[in-house]
Amino acid sequence: MGFFKNLFGGAKEEAPAIVAEKNTVYSPLKGTVIPLAEIADGVFSEGILGQGCGIRPDCSVVTSPVDGTISQVADTKHAVGVTSQDGLEILIHVGLDTVAMNGKGFTPLVKEGDKVKCGQKLLSFDRKAIAAAGHPDVTAVLITNSDDYTAVELVKTGVVEATEKILTVR
Repeated sequence: MGFFKNLFGGAKEEAPAIVAEKNTVYSPLKGTVIPLAEIADGVFSEGILGQGCGIRPDCSVVTSPVDGTISQVADTKHAVGVTSQDGLEILIHVGLDTVAMNGKGFTPLVKEGDKVKCGQKLLSFDRKAIAAAGHPDVTAVLITNSDDYTAVELVKTGVVEATEKILTVR
């Protein structure tokens, strides 16, 4: 019976079993982590929306970087906000200027108020559609309430798998 349930979509996909540490943000994408200052958009690189990092994606699915609650899904589907169980407010913004795409190429997999686990799929996006629209697909991962903390530290740069530890907050 389980085979048919999985085959025909009766079973809900479970998030990977990841034990999320307090005040830790895990990579929402497989790709290359870059420092915030290297994002080619001043709103992000100057930390106006909060501290964090950028990721040049090697995939097309955003996963939750924490255990928490979906606080926002942008009307244009290119960004999602997650509030962790310990109060981190995280914005994942796929691409630069992708708001101009008006949702084309983006598919939210969650809605505001959903409880999520670290590693659970949140959003899929079409990298070719982003490129065709003339936008970079670098993704900002920001702690929007970083002013509430002493420091946001980038703990890994370079190539990462989804759910690898990338930021710590103290």
